[in-house]
Formats: sequence, structure tokens, C-alpha cells
Amino acid sequence: MSIRTQTIGSVELAFVDSGEGTPVLLIHGFPLDHAMWSAQIDALGAHYRVIAPDLRGFGASGVTPGKVTMEQFADDLAALVDALGIGGPVVVCGLSMGGYVAWQLWRRHARRVRALILCDTRAAADTPEVAAGRLETAERVLREGPGLLVPAMMPKLLAPSSAAARPELAEALGRVIERTDPQGIAAALRGMAERPDVTATLAAITCPTLVVVGNEDAISPPQEMGAIARAIPGARLVEIDGAGHLSPVENPEQVNAAMLEFLAAL
Repeated sequence: MSIRTQTIGSVELAFVDSGEGTPVLLIHGFPLDHAMWSAQIDALGAHYRVIAPDLRGFGASGVTPGKVTMEQFADDLAALVDALGIGGPVVVCGLSMGGYVAWQLWRRHARRVRALILCDTRAAADTPEVAAGRLETAERVLREGPGLLVPAMMPKLLAPSSAAARPELAEALGRVIERTDPQGIAAALRGMAERPDVTATLAAITCPTLVVVGNEDAISPPQEMGAIARAIPGARLVEIDGAGHLSPVENPEQVNAAMLEFLAAL
């Protein structure tokens, strides 16, 4: 899949644009890039137009030092959709931090959102303790490099079963993290630390919504994702077998099936 670039404001965003039909925007999690969606790009791209960007600071996109808020990421993606000449609304799919961005796309650019697919994410804001930890980690990454995230995050990202069965998966994810710009990581950590709580707004979401969660997700567990699904009118919850926080990576067949069924019904 070929990488394209588009200048959005002061930053150049890299993205994959594959297939034809209803546009589906795939927003990656922290601290990864668009490649985490490789299986979905292939499966969905046979039926739909799939746009998978690298958020600013990640992958091949430009870096903004300091802080990048979830609102800024959302505005970037709305501008990217406009720059691609997509006149109608798009299906917005986000995982983890990508889900935080998806909330803001819906809040700030609702006319651009046809439907939501929320994978392994949270509606609640950070507690003060978690927010402080993110800010401390941002400073450490700037001092020590992104490699320090790998041993800390990998057990949280992958289910024990998938990590044991596919050691090459953890290695590949680790390489993505290690080559990510420390400034981009730090900026996103600071932005996540101050993201708003959207729990009270879930009942106002009227677009079709699919909620996907790994049944072994330790960061956004099925109980929490189930509460999100119940709060959004008409939302459907799908639990993914043998998957942790990266369900589209760990069990792509089951995630792809759920996404394709959801998209076919729109």
C-alpha cells in the first residue's frame, strides 16, 4: 500500500488511501501508526474507500513539539477529509487514543461523521494520578527515548495468549514504537492527559455505532466498553476472542467480520 502526503495547516500528514465506495477513516492508537490497521485496510479496502492516516507526530507525518490535543488531531483529520474532496460524511473508526480523537470528530465535526466504530477505548477522562503519570512519561521519553515505552506498554497492549502465540507481533509493535519521534510521543501524552470526559455526551450520539473490545483488554475492559455501548442509543457491542487492547491486530478476522457486517447495514 502506497503512502500519500497532504499538507494540513502547518503539518504534513501521511496516509494510505485505498479502495472505492463509502469512506472509512481508521485512526490508530498510541504510540503506533497507520500500519496497525493493515488487516483492515486489506479487508475493508475491497468494498470501501479506506483512509488510514498517521496522526501528527507519528509514523511518517510531521511532528509538532509541545502538546497536541485530541481536538487538534480531530481538526487535522476533518481537514484531511476535506482536502481529499470527500463531500459526504465518513465512517470514523478509532482505537484507544484514536477513539479519543473519534469522540472529538463527532463533537466538533458531526456533519462529517456517518457512523462510529469505537475499538478498545475510553469515554472517561484521566484521573489526576494517571494524568500526572502521562506528563512524567512525556519528560522521560524526551530524556531517554521512546524505547522505554516498550517493556512498560507491551503487556498492557496484548493479551497474554496472543503475546505467547505470536511473539513476532510484540517485536513488530516494539519496532514501531522505537522509531517514533520522542517529541510526537510527548506531545500526544500531554494532550491525552487533559482530554475531556465525554461520558455525559454519549446519549446524544445518534449515528450508527459499533463498539469493539478484546475480551482480555486490561486498559479498556469489556465491562467499561459495555457501559459505553449501553449509553449510546442503538449501539452494538462485539467482544473479540483472545484479544487484549489491540483487538484489530490480535484477532483481525473477527474484527473484520464485525466491521464488514456493520458497514453493510449502513
